[in-house]
Amino acid sequence: MGFNGCVLIMDHNQERRSRLEAILSFMQVEWRSGSRANDLAWLREQPQTMTVLLGETDFPLQPLLDEHSHHVFISLRSTQCRANNLLGTLSDLTYDELTRLLHQAAQWRPVMVSDEQNEQLNHLLVGNSAGMQQVKSLIRQVADKQANVLLLGESGTGKEVIAQAIHLLSQQSRGPFVPINCGAIPAELLESELFGHEKGAFTGAVAARKGRFELADGGTLFLDEIGDMPLPMQVKLLRVLQERTFERVGGTRPIKANVRIIAATHRDLEQMIAEQRFREDLYYRLNVFPITAPPLRQRKDDLPLLLNELIERHKDTHQVMLSFSAPAVNTLQGYHWPGNVRELSNLVERMMILCPGQRVEPADLPEKYRGDYVPESFDEMDEQAALASIFSSNGDDFEDDGAFFDFSPEEEAPASVNGDLHIPDLTSECYNLKDVLASIEVEVIGKALDANDGIVARAAEHLGMRRTTLVEKMKKYGIARD
Repeated sequence: MGFNGCVLIMDHNQERRSRLEAILSFMQVEWRSGSRANDLAWLREQPQTMTVLLGETDFPLQPLLDEHSHHVFISLRSTQCRANNLLGTLSDLTYDELTRLLHQAAQWRPVMVSDEQNEQLNHLLVGNSAGMQQVKSLIRQVADKQANVLLLGESGTGKEVIAQAIHLLSQQSRGPFVPINCGAIPAELLESELFGHEKGAFTGAVAARKGRFELADGGTLFLDEIGDMPLPMQVKLLRVLQERTFERVGGTRPIKANVRIIAATHRDLEQMIAEQRFREDLYYRLNVFPITAPPLRQRKDDLPLLLNELIERHKDTHQVMLSFSAPAVNTLQGYHWPGNVRELSNLVERMMILCPGQRVEPADLPEKYRGDYVPESFDEMDEQAALASIFSSNGDDFEDDGAFFDFSPEEEAPASVNGDLHIPDLTSECYNLKDVLASIEVEVIGKALDANDGIVARAAEHLGMRRTTLVEKMKKYGIARD
């Protein structure tokens, strides 16, 4: 049996480590055992590929995988990490299971991505957050394989950009990248769009026409919004994926499907399978290698880089430059971004129209993006009005009718509002006003929902605000209807 160099065992679990040492000695495999920093330093110095059996250590797994990309790892514990150099988990500590994984390690080779490809990948996928680093690692891992890829994630997270990145690093990179939105084409036309048609196949087919499969020959076909594909069409797509051939509508000549398939959806396909709205066999054909695009709210550290990239992309179209001040960026990082990167792109274009050639400050942003931003000129009357807008029965539609709380030095702040809400005693320690007001707002919303049996529309009416405003606040604070 040939293996990639010796095996390094890194595990604080002494019993498990001793068993592995005994099994490897029996297999006559050279091994080194330890779990300290000096063992990690030794691994870093090895030029040839090592196989690392990683159990309980002081080092997080994902950074180890990223830093030691030319070594192959086998985890001794279940993990959610995914990387090209992580073969799997040694769940059953037996000779047979260890032998199987070591055989895989013997065949493993690092993914070779050129510096130019890496530069192109980083240009396409902007961001250095942990979520984006994992996506890039998965792209490098699968790009040069022929496996089908399923891209998951919310709308607007850039799934088509990820598909383009996979195509860029793939063996089909010299071929075309052909996208098709399965939800944007009527069901009766989708078959013709995918497979093409012959002359006279149906009314209006005055000439033969190639479909997307033929147009993507030698390249990549990107099936966007695959969850919106009608069931009858799912059957025909499954047949093409199985047999790698198809026929034009109205034709009889089989055509070879020499394409790489990448599908994407924002829907929960497993739930759709349970509801019999998506075929399970097609799901497993597509879901060979899933990649989940992280939403923008989970990668807000990438927002400054994304803003710079989007400004560069839009400046030629609008013929203006734009910049965002640090306070404006901080304000945008506090927003929850339901529309993800697509919404951010739209905001950049809007600000180019509203503030051409200027530096955008928080006060320049549309109201819904400002959050709890307080301008520097915020005076005492504005503070009273802001507090009144929270506590008054008129909610966010408050009009200045003099009904506000007057927190003058001579008077003590009220201990409660409407006899229920508690205001903390501010004499003993410091409080963050934003946190205090947020907790009060959460309690008011909760009481309104309870009083109206969880019906959002009634609760919004009760609070004197628009339903959409209440929904946004519930999303912001994570309040469920029940």
